[in-house]
Amino acid sequence: MSDPHLGPLPPARRRDLAGKRFLGWLNWKRGRAKRHTADALQLLLADIQRHQPDHIAVTGDLVNIALEAEFTAAGRWLAALGRPEDVSVVPGNHDAYVARTAGLARLHWGPHMAGDHGEAGFPFVRRRGEVAVVGASSAIPTAPFLATGRLGRQQIDALATALAELRRANLCRILLIHHPPTGRFDFQKRLIDASAVRKMLSEVGADLILHGHTHLPSLLAVQGPDGAIPVVGVPSASAGPTALHPAGWNRITVTRNTATSWRIELERRGLHHGGGVVETQARSVLTG
Repeated sequence: MSDPHLGPLPPARRRDLAGKRFLGWLNWKRGRAKRHTADALQLLLADIQRHQPDHIAVTGDLVNIALEAEFTAAGRWLAALGRPEDVSVVPGNHDAYVARTAGLARLHWGPHMAGDHGEAGFPFVRRRGEVAVVGASSAIPTAPFLATGRLGRQQIDALATALAELRRANLCRILLIHHPPTGRFDFQKRLIDASAVRKMLSEVGADLILHGHTHLPSLLAVQGPDGAIPVVGVPSASAGPTALHPAGWNRITVTRNTATSWRIELERRGLHHGGGVVETQARSVLTG
């Protein structure tokens, strides 16, 4: 799941709404508050609970304009969603909306963004049976009207090392990132170093990439050393039933196919247009 954009916005002092935050606050008041609803999110969470997944991945944008109170509330939401060892989180651009609070995601959600031995920082690696969940952060503070992301050379190199090691361990490698590394996007919303990320993936590979940011139920691919790597997007987890793409989540099933390959199945579940029912919208086999 991704992009819950948890509301409502907490009270803010005038000085807290200077600069980019004021534009985000205005955007929330003029439309986003109606598009992102608590009711839609609750219906989605109830459906996830019914399916009892082994692990939950949240690929960013938990908050809206990065007020400190938003991070505290999102921390409580994550605690209700599941134990830190059962819920992995990577931040999105809204979680790093302004530089002065960009570190609060790690402060309040750190246990959900740590490696198996409590290691802080990105990328993190969480081994769950034969599956490795690898979290990368593309969240950076940006100027007004920009929602770009960047991993940076140091993180890309560390990611290459981690993915190569996990490949040698013969684990299914699922990469979590907010900004997708491929696809056509507005200049102001792109992953700045997407070409460097794709080059790294072409050399060391991954088995599946899950992202947010677009609020779309998408399926693309990037080239890996052994063929295409599926790149899967998902609608906002709080988009109301009248949205073009109402709230949805992706149920991923991983089973070993051969000694060195995986069968990965995708079931898209989401709100019925105009109604309050979460249902299966599509099923597909991504690999294997």
